Amino acid sequence: MSQYASLQQLRRDLSGILDLDTRNGARVLDAQRLREDAIDSLVHAAVFAEEEAVRSAAREAIAKAALALGIVPASTQTLYEAMAAGRVSGFTVPAFNLRAMTYDSARAAFRAAAQLDVRAIIFEVARSEIGYTGIRPAEYAACIRAAAIKEGFQGPLFLQGDHFQVDSARFRKNPDEELEALRKLVAEAIGADFLNVDIDSSTVVDLSRSSLRQQQRLNYQLSSAFLRLIRSLEPDGVTISVGVEIGEVGGRNTTPEELHAFMAGLAEELRGAGFKGPSKISVQTGSSHGGVVLPDGSVAQVAIDLETLEQLSRLARGYGMAGAVQHGASTLPEEMFHRFPETGTAEIHLATAFQNLIYDSAHLPDGLRQEIHSYLKEACRDEWKDGQTEAQFIYKTRKKALGPFKRQLWDLPEEARRPIRDELAARFQYLFQQLNVVGTLGVISASGAAILGSRP
Repeated sequence: MSQYASLQQLRRDLSGILDLDTRNGARVLDAQRLREDAIDSLVHAAVFAEEEAVRSAAREAIAKAALALGIVPASTQTLYEAMAAGRVSGFTVPAFNLRAMTYDSARAAFRAAAQLDVRAIIFEVARSEIGYTGIRPAEYAACIRAAAIKEGFQGPLFLQGDHFQVDSARFRKNPDEELEALRKLVAEAIGADFLNVDIDSSTVVDLSRSSLRQQQRLNYQLSSAFLRLIRSLEPDGVTISVGVEIGEVGGRNTTPEELHAFMAGLAEELRGAGFKGPSKISVQTGSSHGGVVLPDGSVAQVAIDLETLEQLSRLARGYGMAGAVQHGASTLPEEMFHRFPETGTAEIHLATAFQNLIYDSAHLPDGLRQEIHSYLKEACRDEWKDGQTEAQFIYKTRKKALGPFKRQLWDLPEEARRPIRDELAARFQYLFQQLNVVGTLGVISASGAAILGSRP
């Protein structure tokens, strides 16, 4: 794999493979060589090149090559409008947070998608994940696009900012500073072709207030403000799909009355604005991010309130949205996943199970695993709670090793990475089947969601 030390070397290695000097993007001269060799070097440079100029050039080359090959940044807006109107139904769109071995994980997802003709699929990164992995939107987009090129994917590419969340503690301390940080992140993500953004100000809901409207007031006011910001930053001809949230994941379950109170307040805030509101709404139905870990390190089975989820999805469609969004779902019992399409759930967010699969894989070198555990015991020792077993502590903190060990995981030998990709691909296939998104290329095209947001 080439290690690009300069822009000149990068361009020299791409000679005869990718012409970057065309007026409106790039021209792929040799797609086979691009996929078999060049793209691995390009994405490695996009993540690890020492010079920022080289990293930026590699990311730009990947973006232009992807567009030339028919891999186009897209918004789920028109798909979700079709779901809201009942023109398409019967499936739940998976949104994958691929925070561990992002390039290899995305390759596995695209391979599974190609085998099952899946196009209703989102790739996302959350604000919190950006913090502990160091993977900012432009880097994440480069990894996902490169994986799509490698696996021969074509069609709309849905990149999403997940849980762009107001941190309640920082907000209480300095609200202007916290909101400005979030505004900058929104702009950064849209600049990296994230045409789907989930805003989460449910963290500022005040349950001590006497009425539901008062409890949700700051939430719908901030949601309105960020909707206005996002609409002002949209590329020409694109409506970014925006999600809002009313029930913080891990808290108490959302009620229909809360949904009505939030939406009434949001409608009042947006009256006369002249642009589209949210396309979906995240709620709490009993899940938690990462699951509940038991003393032996295994994850407890959690019961999702599917009846409430179905009711909230139905109510959401009455407000012109696709339905409710389920977070914290990847560690749920296997037999539950087919229920989400049955309840009309619009979207489901999946993350921790993929991280767990990688960390627990028999193909991950045990020496690296032990090195990660040793690091966590030192770097995160202040997070080791009284009464918590070592297995519980490792499980709860190991996501924080993904940034420090990103290079070691990326540079695993192919004889380790290949079987891990195979394990991931099998998992993605299972989820695609259970969520009923198999064969959704036609559905996406029919909804008009494809080929939105293309930019040279």
